[in-house]
Amino acid sequence: MDTIGLLGGMSWESTSTYYRLINRLTRLQLGGLHSAPLLIWSADFQKMERLMREGRWETAGDIVAVAARNLESAGAQLLVLCCNTMHKVAPQIQEAISIPMLHIADVTAERIKRRGLRQVALLGTRYTMEEDFYVGRLTRNHGLRVLTPKPADRELIDRVIFDELCTGTVRNESREYFLRVIGYLGNSGAEGVIAGCTEIGMLIEQRHMSLPLFDTTHIHAEEAVRRALAKPWTPRRAHPPLRADLAEATVAIRRRYKEIMS
Repeated sequence: MDTIGLLGGMSWESTSTYYRLINRLTRLQLGGLHSAPLLIWSADFQKMERLMREGRWETAGDIVAVAARNLESAGAQLLVLCCNTMHKVAPQIQEAISIPMLHIADVTAERIKRRGLRQVALLGTRYTMEEDFYVGRLTRNHGLRVLTPKPADRELIDRVIFDELCTGTVRNESREYFLRVIGYLGNSGAEGVIAGCTEIGMLIEQRHMSLPLFDTTHIHAEEAVRRALAKPWTPRRAHPPLRADLAEATVAIRRRYKEIMS
């Protein structure tokens, strides 16, 4: 089985779910006392969230790209970014490494299409629901039609994710609100629902609704195990050199953290 590298901590609540799922699925496939070979980098999410909020995505991308490069150097053969929102910087990360990175939107879209669905609702952070890096990938690359909540609902969903779920808080009132939004989107034509934030599975599950639920955390973890158990991956090209700015980020990462928090 290939070694899976997890880029996590955004938040650690969902990263811990990845850890449990990947090991549980590996044991189911291999039996006995088997568990998955994993390497984990966990961010300080307080710092990463501040970079998101300030629009400093390039800096956030540099930090995660350096971590990805370190995981590869430590032996990771497949990379999993345990956060939908941070896939905004997925190209920046992939550029820094020579191993494959499993894109969460791609594996989710493939699962949706296998169910024969074409129009789905998307719930996630406001970045995921509103920006092209995610919705555009689903529509252009996979031919899906994506419905998102109304602006006021997007704002409240984003608040629940950051203020509640990312801190491990699960409230029945928030679940009921999410389900009301899902009901509205279903009445608007959604054939299924993407839980497009890796923490949303803490709040809603398939048993809570009639529409098919596509939990990106579960789908991502399942596909990571499937690929890691397949034929070992062999690099087709030489390890790419670090870009000058990325090499600088590696050297200066501690200084950047201090600057971020100053």
